[in-house]
Amino acid sequence: MHPQYSRRLHKTVRRLVPDSDVRFLLSESGSGKGAAMVTAVAYRLADQSRQIAQTLAEFRLSKAQLLEVKKRMKIEIERGLKKDTHGTATVKMLPTFVRSCPDGSENGDFLALDLGGTNFRVLLVKIRSGKKRTVEMHNKIYAIPIEIMQGTGEELFDHIVYCISDFLDYMGMKNARLPLGFTFSFPCQQTSLDAGRLVTWTKGFKATDCEGEDVVELLREGIKRKEEFDLDVVAIVNDTVGTMMTCAYEEPSCEIGLIAGTGSNACYMEEVRNIETVEGDEGRMCVNMEWGAFGDNGCLDDIRTQYDRAVDENSLNEGKQRYEKMCSGMYLGEIVRNILIDLTKRGFLFRGRVSETLKTRGIFETKFLSQIESDRLALLQVRAILQQLGLNSTCDDSIIVKEVCGTVSRRAAQICGAGMAAVVDKIRENRGLDHLDVTVGVDGTLYKLHPHFSRIMQQSVKELAPKCDVTFLLSEDGSGKGAALITAVGCRQRELERQQQH
Repeated sequence: MHPQYSRRLHKTVRRLVPDSDVRFLLSESGSGKGAAMVTAVAYRLADQSRQIAQTLAEFRLSKAQLLEVKKRMKIEIERGLKKDTHGTATVKMLPTFVRSCPDGSENGDFLALDLGGTNFRVLLVKIRSGKKRTVEMHNKIYAIPIEIMQGTGEELFDHIVYCISDFLDYMGMKNARLPLGFTFSFPCQQTSLDAGRLVTWTKGFKATDCEGEDVVELLREGIKRKEEFDLDVVAIVNDTVGTMMTCAYEEPSCEIGLIAGTGSNACYMEEVRNIETVEGDEGRMCVNMEWGAFGDNGCLDDIRTQYDRAVDENSLNEGKQRYEKMCSGMYLGEIVRNILIDLTKRGFLFRGRVSETLKTRGIFETKFLSQIESDRLALLQVRAILQQLGLNSTCDDSIIVKEVCGTVSRRAAQICGAGMAAVVDKIRENRGLDHLDVTVGVDGTLYKLHPHFSRIMQQSVKELAPKCDVTFLLSEDGSGKGAALITAVGCRQRELERQQQH
């Protein structure tokens, strides 16, 4: 109402922000109309919050539901071990023929191969026993082009042998016939330490003429074709078993291996008498559970959401590895992306616009989820990460995205913990103990890099298996060092058998 007020206000604003064109509009009835609008917005936001909470409620599992997951995992473990149900069991419980952990007497130079993803590693591992045990490693990483991953088996193994040849040249060791451990991180039906048939490719591999074949033979044939060097293939190794062995070298109470990374799997020392697919009753043997396929028979359908089903339907191996698709790094981002698309279509996110980026499979890598969920990150930084992904977000959007990520990864950690609770309880019951102390060797990006996964998973195991005291140890390079240790133990085993025969 002051005659000079508006003119002076305009002038001051122009002086302070000369580059901006600021206009002032007179408001009609601010207190009446405005209050009504604020109320309407508040109602809309409350309704939106309620609907988002409803969407995420399916991912929030109660203790009773988690105990049910544990119980079902136990049932599937038994089915995998028994001869008459093994054929149809989803959790395959594959014998690995690794009968003991390292005892410190291992000694020598070993070659290790590591094939389990888009990269392939060749390592030379020098193990020295004695008072001061040492493990020295040299390695080189080679890429596996997608056309080789999805070409013929012969091309794949020729490529592997070419990489070994290059490495032996690099190390100047072409003439030594080294014992070799082959970490092959795919489901394998082993018949001995150095023989295993590939059950099925996973993780994007599709090379022909390999499924059902003995991969050690395929490797030996590849080496023969090259005619440049010879190797003594002692052991085929699953990365989960390698993880357990690496930890057992440092900590003898380690009898379980867990991978929580791109994929999800576990192994543990089972009593041979319980493994009906193997001859004999004496001692223990490490069993590769291949637990990613838990739920493939529908036993987890009651906790799978529409988003889990969407991720499964759009995957390379529909209907397979359902448990893994709920708790491994390769799929968590996809679950999040599917939820975000749904919330956007319903007008709760990104101004209701589903961008091309959001339609792109695989944009939410585990590392982004880990960053978004970091407690140290302010919402502005979450916005910056979303910006990197080409998603223009408001602060409200960032809050919702952070909540979605947290809900999905929390469930992953909890159901992974429920699976582990089943394993530790099985070991305790095998040994007729009231209380079990045991160590788990763990590897995998999800476990290592995610800000909350390891804590929530450990908490879950504690709640669901109260009679077990479980220590988790980070494993250093299970697929490299672990493969060499298994090879060393295998050489020791072989030597013992030779002596017994003479």
